[in-house]
Amino acid sequence: MTSEAALEQRIGEWRNYFRTRQAVHSADVAELEDHLRSQIDALRQAGLDEDEAFLVAVKRLGSLDTVSHEFAREYSERLWKQLMVAPAAADSGPAGRSGGVLAVALAVGAAVAIKLPELFGRSIMGGDTDAFFYARNVTLFVLPFLAGFFALKRSLHKTGWTWLLFPFIAAALIMNVLPFKVDHQTTILAIIHLPIALWLLTIGFAYIGGEWRNHAQRMNFVRFSGEWFIYYVLTALGGGTLIAFTFFIFNAIGLKPDDFVGQWIVPCGAAGAVLIAAWLVEWKKSVIENMAPVLTMLFTPLFTVLLLVFVGTIIVTGNAIDVGREVLIGFDLLLVLVLGLLLYSISARDSHAPPSRSDRLRLALLLSALVVDGLALWAIAARISEFGFSANKTAALGLNILLLINLGWSAVLYMRFLAKGGSFTALERWQTSYLPVFGIWAWVVVALFPVIFKYQ
Repeated sequence: MTSEAALEQRIGEWRNYFRTRQAVHSADVAELEDHLRSQIDALRQAGLDEDEAFLVAVKRLGSLDTVSHEFAREYSERLWKQLMVAPAAADSGPAGRSGGVLAVALAVGAAVAIKLPELFGRSIMGGDTDAFFYARNVTLFVLPFLAGFFALKRSLHKTGWTWLLFPFIAAALIMNVLPFKVDHQTTILAIIHLPIALWLLTIGFAYIGGEWRNHAQRMNFVRFSGEWFIYYVLTALGGGTLIAFTFFIFNAIGLKPDDFVGQWIVPCGAAGAVLIAAWLVEWKKSVIENMAPVLTMLFTPLFTVLLLVFVGTIIVTGNAIDVGREVLIGFDLLLVLVLGLLLYSISARDSHAPPSRSDRLRLALLLSALVVDGLALWAIAARISEFGFSANKTAALGLNILLLINLGWSAVLYMRFLAKGGSFTALERWQTSYLPVFGIWAWVVVALFPVIFKYQ
């Protein structure tokens, strides 16, 4: 049976299930089936196969219709087993093998690339000069392989490959030709912002196959980014365990594996894990629909409470935010993490579902993040008025303004949705449309700030 025929058989099972329920009108079934098919088409365009798309679409439909919920509950176990067992057989074929083989090959390429500078006298375990070199270039040793992985999987057209290569060439020239100096503000900012700039624009471009105008594909990239981070952290934890046992067993026989671990296992493993984590996300896309809601449900209230307690503490104590470099970086990371959590939760939510308690919780997180962002902006502005502009304060000011705009309009759209005066799709489109703005700002910090602030 072909995949299309199998999909039609599943839809037929779903339709027959409805017909056994006399309370469901045929017109309602037709409308729900149309919605089901549109969901399946969108998920298949995102890269899921027919079985995965059907299961996810039925689960999403279950939040809108009681009978669909019963069907999803009754059939999910059987379909889930098929999804867990069938891919193993599918992956044994040429198409399945190619994804894993390609990922492993490119992971090895990234591991080799990060060791290549040793042929020219650079060492990962070397002195300050070598450490400075790797800090500027480590992103360029790894992310081109990840971009190539998605470009090959998405069959990116020739023009797309040109757009893909240009940012990496430009980044290599900027990081190695401009006269950056160790520990200067513009240097640290460029090192921090370069992976952000390349991830949001270049990796994103490769992931969605060059279809930047496709909002659904941008949201898929948001979902991928969240899942990739989770898989990478899990891989890193596993690698840490491996390293701990490496030290243990070799120390037991009187050998010290410090150099081998520091020069080979850690850098090569960290570089290769970037590709392996991406492949795991691609391979286990069906798990995403279950992982994302659980994580957002867990961490959204925790971060909401954290921010509310922080704001309350400022009000009670009257203490202002101390605007130092580490504090600025910490607050920006916190706000970016909150925005990432919001984006991740939006990507996991069915845009057609009615408002729920979770949506009110997300709005509370948004509003508390807005207050914290406003306090940070106030502190930065006071610092600038007293001591003038610097690269750090200007970068923080720009990012906080961008976050203020994003979070502010998101809160407005969310309130409209909760008041049933707007659609959730409007919030999704706002977030996916605004995403490149952060990437452009990161490029400004990398490429223009060193010149504007004279490499200070």
